[in-house]
Formats: sequence, structure tokens, C-alpha cells
Amino acid sequence: MSTYVVYIDDNFHFLNEKSRVRLGEFGTCEEAVAACKGIVEEFFSKLENKHPFKELWEGYTMFGEDPFIETDDVNCTFSAWGYAKQRCKDLSMEE
Repeated sequence: MSTYVVYIDDNFHFLNEKSRVRLGEFGTCEEAVAACKGIVEEFFSKLENKHPFKELWEGYTMFGEDPFIETDDVNCTFSAWGYAKQRCKDLSMEE
């Protein structure tokens, strides 16, 4: 049985493993992915108004958190940047 460990990197300290945080271990891929999405959603939940896509994207890639899943389950994947990019499209003031 696979385990799913979620870690969080800080985009502001990109590639600095010393700033990495271990969020926890999850029993299923779905739980781990939900935890990762929640981390990304937390960044966007702090916004009060609509913003242009470029501003949202640059804000996330500079200051957001980058959760990822460590597992031996090759079918369990999650890209925080991919998810955040879609959320930027959904949340932007551009139609």
C-alpha cells in the first residue's frame, strides 16, 4: 500500500530545501491532492478584489506556497503551478 507525503516549498525561497515543510502523510492520493489544492487555495483566498491574470500569476509564483506529493504511486500526480495557473485564469478579471 502506498503512502502519500505532502511537502510544501516556499516559492519565495525557490529550491531552498531548508525552507521545506512536511505537511503530513495521507492514506490516499485523493486526500493528498486535496491537501495540496487547499494550500494553493489559501493563497488566493486572501485576495479581496479581482486582479489581472498576470498579477495573480506573478504573485503566486513569487510568494505562494508550492505543495507536492512524494509517493511511489506513479498514478498520483499534482502540479501546484499547473493548478495555480488554472485558478489564476478562473479568478482573473479578464473574461
